[in-house]
Amino acid sequence: MSVVTGALGSLAPKLLQLLQDEYKLQKGVRKQVQWLHSELESIHAFLRKVADVPWDRLDERVKVWAREVREASYDMEDVLDTFLVRVDGAEPADPSKLRRAMKKLGELFTKAKARRDIAGAIDDIKKHLDEVAERRQKYKLDEMIMSKSITSASTIDPRLTAMYKEVSQLIGVDKSRDELISMLNLSQPDDDAPDKKTIKKVSIVGVGGLGKTTLAKAVYDKLKSQYDCEVFVSVGRDHDLVKVFKDILFDLDKNRYENIHNTGRGVDLLIREVREFLENKRYFIVIDDVWEVRTWEAIELALVENNRGSKVITTTRNVDVAKASGEVYKLKQLSYDDSMKLFYTRLSRADRKFLDNHPDDISEKILKKCAGIPLAIITMASLLAGKPECEWSIVYNSIGFHTTDNREAEDTMTILSFSYYDLPPHLRTCLLYLSTYPEDYEIEKDSLIWKWIAEGFIDGKQGTRLFELGERYFNDLINRSLIQPVEGIIWNGGRGESCRVHDMVFDLMRKLSSEENFITILGDNVEGAPAPSNVRRLAHQNRISEHVNSEAMVSRMQKVRSYTALMCFIDSRDQFLRFKLLRVLDIIDCSFEKGCHLEHLGDLLHLRYLRIRFNGSSLELPIQLGNLKLLQTLDVQGTLPASIVHLTELLRLWSDEKVPDGIGKLVSLEELRIMNSCSEKALKFLKELASLRELRVLDYVTYDGMDESMQGDFVESLSNLQKIQHIGVYGSPWFADTAMWEAAGFVLPRPLRYLRWSVIEFSKLPSCINPTRLPNLAHLALCVITMDEQDLKLLARLPALCYLNLTTESTVTASNINSSDRSFFQKLRHFATNAMVLFEQPDGEDTSVSLHMWNGEDAMPFASRKSNDSKKVVPTGVMPNLEVLQLWIRFDVPLRALKDNYFGWKYLPSLQELRGRIIHENVLVAESDAALAALTDACNVHPNHPTFCMHRSPY
Repeated sequence: MSVVTGALGSLAPKLLQLLQDEYKLQKGVRKQVQWLHSELESIHAFLRKVADVPWDRLDERVKVWAREVREASYDMEDVLDTFLVRVDGAEPADPSKLRRAMKKLGELFTKAKARRDIAGAIDDIKKHLDEVAERRQKYKLDEMIMSKSITSASTIDPRLTAMYKEVSQLIGVDKSRDELISMLNLSQPDDDAPDKKTIKKVSIVGVGGLGKTTLAKAVYDKLKSQYDCEVFVSVGRDHDLVKVFKDILFDLDKNRYENIHNTGRGVDLLIREVREFLENKRYFIVIDDVWEVRTWEAIELALVENNRGSKVITTTRNVDVAKASGEVYKLKQLSYDDSMKLFYTRLSRADRKFLDNHPDDISEKILKKCAGIPLAIITMASLLAGKPECEWSIVYNSIGFHTTDNREAEDTMTILSFSYYDLPPHLRTCLLYLSTYPEDYEIEKDSLIWKWIAEGFIDGKQGTRLFELGERYFNDLINRSLIQPVEGIIWNGGRGESCRVHDMVFDLMRKLSSEENFITILGDNVEGAPAPSNVRRLAHQNRISEHVNSEAMVSRMQKVRSYTALMCFIDSRDQFLRFKLLRVLDIIDCSFEKGCHLEHLGDLLHLRYLRIRFNGSSLELPIQLGNLKLLQTLDVQGTLPASIVHLTELLRLWSDEKVPDGIGKLVSLEELRIMNSCSEKALKFLKELASLRELRVLDYVTYDGMDESMQGDFVESLSNLQKIQHIGVYGSPWFADTAMWEAAGFVLPRPLRYLRWSVIEFSKLPSCINPTRLPNLAHLALCVITMDEQDLKLLARLPALCYLNLTTESTVTASNINSSDRSFFQKLRHFATNAMVLFEQPDGEDTSVSLHMWNGEDAMPFASRKSNDSKKVVPTGVMPNLEVLQLWIRFDVPLRALKDNYFGWKYLPSLQELRGRIIHENVLVAESDAALAALTDACNVHPNHPTFCMHRSPY
């Protein structure tokens, strides 16, 4: 489905639905429906050709005609949906016998009237389409669509995060990083350097896409360990100062300010709190993407001049902001050589500077127009990836490059638009939908995909579930460098769980979305007023009540089918409930003046997606929620009514509260996340899970543990969920007798990707964790009280494992690991454990390595450091891809090992970060400092110099 085609993609199937016997259309009406179906398919095919041509290359008459057809398609779909809802009806949540009888009698008249109405509506649609066809013929529009489409399937390099990191951080950034570090004049507080008495501030300035954030992040990662505290916060154009200061506090101390975003503190109080925190600390702060001088001036108020040698970096596109916020570092475009290197690296041709048997002039033309801007180069390389080299000139000529001189930013925007038009139509629509969100917003992948589904952007294919198809769309947009995965813990095989849109791509999406009347944005920093009568999708961002929810606004926007409110303050009138055609209702991080009253929520019969999560107390959802028979996603922060068990189309149910009895009736559910189970109903809930055979995701919290009977029901239910890919159990720890689970013959399903059982304390490793039966398991969190070498080596053979969180009370050693061993945690990138992790080579001749997980209480399982100093051969078969080692260690016992400074981490060739917590109860401060120094030294001597981020805690 393309933006330009509106709702045409879904109209034809709905017309066919009307021909079913249950709707009992009159004979003449049935013939009209059949004609409409054929005509709509013809128009849709023509508009797909229109969609293949860049919008700026279309004749104006084609644009006008396409807009008319698109708007008409929305109106037609509204008429059909309204009819289908009226005829199918919505059962009351709990009707009495009398009410049921009265309703049946009323339906005889209501449905007859609905059929008469649809007959008239279809006649109107036919007349409208006749006019559309007449104009198409009159203006000879078919002859105008002769331009060659540049949309073709591209095979994009499948590497996501690693590829993006390579091209953005390694090419051309080293020199700039060193220059910036030199400008910061890194003096220690006890030096006599003149800048120690003031904050050293440097501002990076340059056009969008030049790599300002990348450079700031490179300097930040290199220097942050030298400071008492550090912050990296992005502001953005549509910023909220309250959120910015809350983000700063959260970054300063994530434990202390864990709930800061849920508080109602104002700017003045937040500034005071930041100042108090920084008062006696040496800090390093990066404020990314500042657009206005007054924004910087407000942020600067929180930065304390404390004579500690603190440093601040800002990034901005605005030279005035740069001058106001510190010494200016003007980031230059990449050199020609670096541009060429970046270009071919993105094309996976890093070992070639010139094309084989092909003149390099086309590459030079492309790079000249990219003007040394990394984002433009990456975009063009992504556009050309997978296309034969002989077609590069064709692509270059067809995408509209001109010889006139333009500003670099404009050139880059044009190039970005070419990448947009290279997308297949369905991906264009999905990408434009991201303009619903504010700039720099972290967009949760799963919620985004379910909104795409609710909007009708994802056409189902036989044998493929809609969400899985949506995941392919999401990953394709990442592969094409149009959205950026947010790095974090590797939850699911290294795939991004959320994303951001680069600000240049975001600007382009906003522009295109506005031109095509796709989404109307109302925000404090959004220019332009919508045409109320034609608004189909409405998004409010950072607004106050009089702008968000006025009766006048609602009464003029009767065609709204999607309403999103992000970070708004809404009054108590809840006028958005009067958008009767709503398919999507998304209320996130909003505050309500007098509470949110949702009595009329059950009237939104077209609703497919409902998410309400706001700042305040829990919601009381009305019983009328059960009327929403088309609802697919229900994601709420509040008490669920018993009537939700009637929502037979529900695919996703996420709630912070308990679920009512009868959850087993929702047999279509694919995702179930219940974060506040109730002990008296937990047993029944666990039994009902067995009926949910379509479940793909299950997250469940219990605070009262599980007795033997409940565990039996849990195991039996899980055995029925053969399509499950994600299982998470959270809450209070509880003991599991592994023998009981194995006696029940429990086997985990092969599709499983994510298993988080860290609160279940298994007596020994359960046999269901088996590498031959779990080929897709990428994330595993497990607690096993007693482990041995065989267990550890069995976990190491899980073929897809990227993330492992392993808690055990045992000391475990895996011996004789060597470079030829291709089955020892080959894909593991993040390893978290409560043990001390150490490696050693047994002797100078042996090239194998032993891995020790030491509990700190047993005898040391490794030799002294001295016997390992002479090792010359470093095997590469030990966790070859491990990037993050996360430890929770008690160093009142293993302190002597830490002081010996022997860890053997040199055997981890990809190690980039050591993080975690050191518990120092009953340990002298001097000993604590010595242990931390030993860990720091171990990172410093490692060839990669991994980042060190260990926190001390008394418990």
